[in-house]
Amino acid sequence: MTAPDGAAGHDPTCSTAHGDRPGPDTADRALVVVYATPLGRYLAAWGQELGFDTTLFEPDPAIVSSSHPEAASRIVHAVDDVEVTASVDVVVTDHHRGDLGPTMAPLVRARPRSIGIIGSPRHAGPHEAALADEGVPAELIATVQRPIGLDIGSRTPAEIACSILAGLLAERNGKAGGLPRPVTATAVDA
Repeated sequence: MTAPDGAAGHDPTCSTAHGDRPGPDTADRALVVVYATPLGRYLAAWGQELGFDTTLFEPDPAIVSSSHPEAASRIVHAVDDVEVTASVDVVVTDHHRGDLGPTMAPLVRARPRSIGIIGSPRHAGPHEAALADEGVPAELIATVQRPIGLDIGSRTPAEIACSILAGLLAERNGKAGGLPRPVTATAVDA
């Protein structure tokens, strides 16, 4: 017999891990994944597992593979079919597309809860010029997060998706994300 939450010696986190406690209210969790990339497929599928209502927005219907429809709650090909509110997170999964500016501009202007694009912080993101070319004001361009996700040293689309979704959950839960680092002898001696 399992001890009730709060009973001596019982860790409520255990109940969560075993599925014995209700999860968070996910009614306001929505994720728009922009572009049908391998990363996009993972984000859409795993986002649903985490309680996000996922929309895959791919302007070019020819790019959508057979694995994408089963991943997302819905797939849309026109920006007018993307519902963006203050509770929506938007993740752009390709920064090399020629349609980057026209694809992102309406999403940035809609002021989602968060909007991010993949890319290295070591150089300027191509989205900045693409959005400026679309007449998006600098203060709105600055709301686009880059890089996105937790820094876990991702090297595959699945790992990148994991880091992005973990970052979104941490932010939604008011947490910094990441695991506490162990105290080392060097840190103690310093």
